[in-house]
Amino acid sequence: MARPSLREKLASSAVETLHASGFNGCSIQDITDAAGVPKGSFFNHFENKEALAIDALRRYLEGTRADLLFDMSKPPLERLRGHFTYLASRFEGCNFERGCLLGNFATEMTREYPRMREELRQVFETWCGGVESILREAQAVGDVDPRHDPGQLARFLVNAWEGVALRLKITRDRGPIDEFFNVTFKVLLK
Repeated sequence: MARPSLREKLASSAVETLHASGFNGCSIQDITDAAGVPKGSFFNHFENKEALAIDALRRYLEGTRADLLFDMSKPPLERLRGHFTYLASRFEGCNFERGCLLGNFATEMTREYPRMREELRQVFETWCGGVESILREAQAVGDVDPRHDPGQLARFLVNAWEGVALRLKITRDRGPIDEFFNVTFKVLLK
């Protein structure tokens, strides 16, 4: 089995380090220490810390199981619930302390880092688009009120979920998750 390259070590360590400490809460030195590589090797592989953060964001997204939204073997609302259930399990796995890397980066980086702002804009658009697609399917089969605008409702759900991620860092319990599921699936989408 091939040993991971220095770039791979830096990139995979960055996901963990940036998620745990935040962009502003960790230095390049912290990231290289976590990767077990010399600090001088950083700039051989990444232009700057923002470039590494964008790479880390993309890697983080690979672990969010967006494919659950598109599993056509399940009804639309079951897929939507499964998607948010999976994301909730990731929060639980971190003892509710880390929140969502997207939201964390959005609060830390959007003013000073235009490339990250654009990356996050695209990620949120794609996520909202996937949720909107499910809501349209659910409307077509009569599971969601056709009077709802699926695009607006999708954006609301994603925004509410990001609020859940933020609140979890304070409550450190399932309360915000349970409230999201109750309101989403028992009130809005019943």
